[in-house]
Amino acid sequence: MNLSRHSLRQRIESGSTLWFGGAQDALSALLVDQSDFDGIFSTGFGISAALLGQPDMELYTMSENVATVHRMANVVRKPIFVDADTGYGSVLNMGRTVREFEKAGAAALQIEDQISPKRCPAATTTSTLVSVNDALARIKAALDARQDPNLLIVARTDAMDPGEALDRAARYAEAGADLIQPISRTFQRYEQLVELHAVCGRRLSLQLMAGTWMTSLTRAQIESVAAFASYPIASLLTIVHGVQANLAELARRRSGDYADLPFPQTTMADFKALIGWHALEERQAQYENAAPH
Repeated sequence: MNLSRHSLRQRIESGSTLWFGGAQDALSALLVDQSDFDGIFSTGFGISAALLGQPDMELYTMSENVATVHRMANVVRKPIFVDADTGYGSVLNMGRTVREFEKAGAAALQIEDQISPKRCPAATTTSTLVSVNDALARIKAALDARQDPNLLIVARTDAMDPGEALDRAARYAEAGADLIQPISRTFQRYEQLVELHAVCGRRLSLQLMAGTWMTSLTRAQIESVAAFASYPIASLLTIVHGVQANLAELARRRSGDYADLPFPQTTMADFKALIGWHALEERQAQYENAAPH
């Protein structure tokens, strides 16, 4: 992963924009890895839903999040941008959180300035933030905990007031954050993102979600201000919609008929190729045939 982190930082510093597909488990991460995206974004919103079947209110633990990222890293080659929430406790917890995610294979970490436990700003109507000084302490603790200096620290501010968001972003960048991430509801126009970029002196990380104004941005606009552009929950919501529709139809039929479902299924052959079935069979046969009899 060190090479991936080094390569990722080099691309960021060269002015490139990297595009991430959201994933909530190892299988969805594998799907993103096999797509044309540059990397995987491990969405806390999705992990909470996939792991617990519950909302993103920081109900899952740091250890559960790390374990999910570790499973992702075992099956992908592209860099993983991790949603590390609030760091799961004090600044001492933040240090441990960074070290654990780094060991698990993260290439970049998103850290936010909400109180703990947090609530996903995409789903809640209000967010309560820690003080600027406490947020700065989190960022400094995260930076100091890095073993690999190429691990990127993305400071997210959930401030909904544009003026406060600008001030916090500037302070977080001054503290050493590599990238700054606003939430979508804070700003309403591309020009405001340009201002944010100028004020903080850092490139941005943007989360592109259906139903938000950021979906009106062009690729050129996004790449002019952002180093990271992510579709955090597109795969999650696609899966939910497709599974609900097909289950409803199959429950209605209650027969062996799979024809003309609302969403076609992947064939067993394609699925086996996706998850590397044949490669494992060949490896097993290689060892068994080489064993002395």
